[in-house]
Amino acid sequence: MIYEQRTYHCCPTRLPALQERFANHTLAFFRRHGIRPLGFWTTLVGEDNHKLTYVLEWIAARGKSEAEKPIVARIACEFLAPCAFFDPVRSRGTP
Repeated sequence: MIYEQRTYHCCPTRLPALQERFANHTLAFFRRHGIRPLGFWTTLVGEDNHKLTYVLEWIAARGKSEAEKPIVARIACEFLAPCAFFDPVRSRGTP
């Protein structure tokens, strides 16, 4: 079996809103798509207390597809905001 640990780093004071989103929306999404969460935790002692960590159990298909050797070395997720000094619309067609 393969397990994935995910950690969300929240903005100060926003951890309750994230927990509410998981309780009211995300868990239902997980159920609909066969994703099995094993547990959810908040940080009591550590770098900061604005984190939600959870563990998911991956379906057997991933384990089978990676039986010979792992396929993915690393997964990164980032949210990007545009820089104020660059306008992509005006820059189209210019080197």
